[in-house]
Amino acid sequence: MSSEWIDISVPLHNGMVHWPGDAPFERTYTESIAKGAEANVSEIRGSAHTGTHIDAPLHYLPGGPGIDAMPIGATVGRARVISIQDEQLIQVKELESHGLAKGERVLFKTRNSERCWKTDHFQRKFIFIPKDTARYLAERRVQTVGVDYLSVGGFETDGADTHRILLAAGIWILEGLNLAHVEAGEYELVCLPLKIAASDGAPARAVLRKLVL
Repeated sequence: MSSEWIDISVPLHNGMVHWPGDAPFERTYTESIAKGAEANVSEIRGSAHTGTHIDAPLHYLPGGPGIDAMPIGATVGRARVISIQDEQLIQVKELESHGLAKGERVLFKTRNSERCWKTDHFQRKFIFIPKDTARYLAERRVQTVGVDYLSVGGFETDGADTHRILLAAGIWILEGLNLAHVEAGEYELVCLPLKIAASDGAPARAVLRKLVL
């Protein structure tokens, strides 16, 4: 196993890209050493789905578990990064040869990583998981699905449906990854959300370490 950890999180900063309609991330100083205070103290505001984050079932399923109910093992352990060649969708036909199995943690690397994170303007056209692929992932009974932009579903189509299918199947959703500097393969994943009581989601820090098989 390599000892080098790879950070696949998106840094939170003022003015960063956010989902249309969501509250943008904002950090301001409430106390400042430069202004005579004894310490620097920040206040942060924004959507629970800003940057790299995890969706809880409650996000789309009324009465579903909140982020504080997520089992640690959902996002800590062995994970597979799969490189997607299609420039529009993550399609079943491209996944069939990978033999996805029950309990897997799967992160999809698409052209989003190279393209979408280079701007703070929201990209309406990004590569996503359509609802038929969501059903396939549910049938394969994977444990966790990660994507390299702000939503597993599309902006104009399959947004809500894809979320509901995955979450109803007990699949935890990791969104907002940057996999531009990660090769396809097997990794150790460590990713934990903030433990916010009964929240529909929470920001997270995600890192990978290459597994040498």
